[in-house]
Amino acid sequence: MKKVYSRILRIVGNVITVKAEDVQYEELAEVSTSFGKSLAQVIRLSDDEVNLQVFAGGRGISTGDEVRFLGHPMQVGFSENLLGRIFTGSGKPRDNGPAITENLIEVGGPSVNPAKRIIPKNMVRTNIPMIDVFNSLVESQKIPIFSVSGEPYNELLARIALQAEVDMIVLGGIGLKFDEYLYFKNTLEEGGALSRTICFIHTASDPTVEGLMVPDLALAVAEKFALQGKRVFCLLTDMTNFANAMKEIAITMEQVPSNRGYPGDLYSQLAKRYERAVDFDGAGSLTTLAVTTMPGDDVTHPVPDNTGYITEGQFYLKNGRIEPFGSLSRLKQQVNKDSREDHRAIMDGMIQIYASFKETEEKKSMGFRMSAWDRKLIKYGNLFEDKMMALTVNIPLEKALDRGWEILAECFSKEETGLRTELINKFWPKN
Repeated sequence: MKKVYSRILRIVGNVITVKAEDVQYEELAEVSTSFGKSLAQVIRLSDDEVNLQVFAGGRGISTGDEVRFLGHPMQVGFSENLLGRIFTGSGKPRDNGPAITENLIEVGGPSVNPAKRIIPKNMVRTNIPMIDVFNSLVESQKIPIFSVSGEPYNELLARIALQAEVDMIVLGGIGLKFDEYLYFKNTLEEGGALSRTICFIHTASDPTVEGLMVPDLALAVAEKFALQGKRVFCLLTDMTNFANAMKEIAITMEQVPSNRGYPGDLYSQLAKRYERAVDFDGAGSLTTLAVTTMPGDDVTHPVPDNTGYITEGQFYLKNGRIEPFGSLSRLKQQVNKDSREDHRAIMDGMIQIYASFKETEEKKSMGFRMSAWDRKLIKYGNLFEDKMMALTVNIPLEKALDRGWEILAECFSKEETGLRTELINKFWPKN
């Protein structure tokens, strides 16, 4: 039986308060106003007072409007018809297509029982050398892209959506500018990847509360497809916008603020989403890659700081490239031992020499005289940045490894690389 109440006690921003009984946390309600109907979700229970955040915002709501509780939490329709579709942060069609109303599944459930998980063992190939060679992604991994505003992180996500060797992509956009939304839409359409993609897009002009729902919608759908045996890649951008939406609601609720005004449960709320990544025993997998922008390029900001404790590494996007220093995939050792026998040697050797190049660059900038070895390092560093680090490079792992050997051979003698003799004999370019 649905409970209906016709007296709203308070309206503060997007949050309304009513007196109600037998209501559950995160239960949905329908608010009827003179402008139409809007969904709301229970966000706090205090005795018989119930606080709800209204998806369409508090504008136009009066204290005499009707609130009808639906008796269930947020749900989303699930079927193969979701593929190729674009939805809002509340699950409504954004692409003018029909609503998906069959086979409703709950949104925002718990993470998977560890007994149903298996140890990650399969690489997710992206054809981006700085990922595949130096920080391999692994199925079921949860990893953020740390970046600052202005970096091409959305372009990087779009490339991964086009190139990742997975069965399907679920894209969640939080607080996107409208041109960013159009960029994703057009890129996926032109690249032929929209047919294997499901998009949940919240733009900056949409109600704040809808941004909070995007990760839960995307992950609930992705997990359901993974249970059906699909290898699913969930791409989220930007989790800092998600945290800022939480902060805005917490301020409205007059919660005691924590670090820099963020709510005290920021870590738990982020972990609740990231921990949905899983490799199912006997089914598919869900891998999560999420952009986290760092205000002021400050990695100690609460959002990236908390994220780093939850995830299995991070990619640093700086100056339009994935930086080798600071970027780390903690699970890469699970898979790069099985790719090609020279993978680890190239990964370690090239980064070690690149570190020497960075030191030589500093010496050069301070006016030190360059030795013959320094000149070799400078040549190597420039080739490495152009042919391996640039995000425009799009080559398979094996070709990237071959290119690594070619760069080394162009700049150094065999003995100067420090690589094992048996690998040099097998992989050193013949010409």
